[in-house]
Amino acid sequence: MHIIFIAWIYVVLMMSLTESSLTAGVITFLAYCVLPLAIIHYITNGKQRKQRKHQNQQKFKQAQQTQQEQSKKPQPPI
Repeated sequence: MHIIFIAWIYVVLMMSLTESSLTAGVITFLAYCVLPLAIIHYITNGKQRKQRKHQNQQKFKQAQQTQQEQSKKPQPPI
C-alpha cells in the first residue's frame, strides 16, 4: 500500500509543479494528495485501531482485577 501512496504523491507533485502559480500548486497538492491519502490511510487502518483499542481494554480490565484482588487481601496488623 505504501508504494501506491508514494507513486500517487509523485504524480500529484508533478501536477502541482506545472500549475501556473505557487498558490494553485499548493492547493492542487493539498486537494489531490494530502486530503485523499489521509482519508484512505484512516479507512485502511481501521482494523488496526480496533485491535489496539481491544488490547487496551483488556489491559485495563486486567489492571482493575489485580487491583481488586490486592484490595481484598487482609492487611497485616501494624
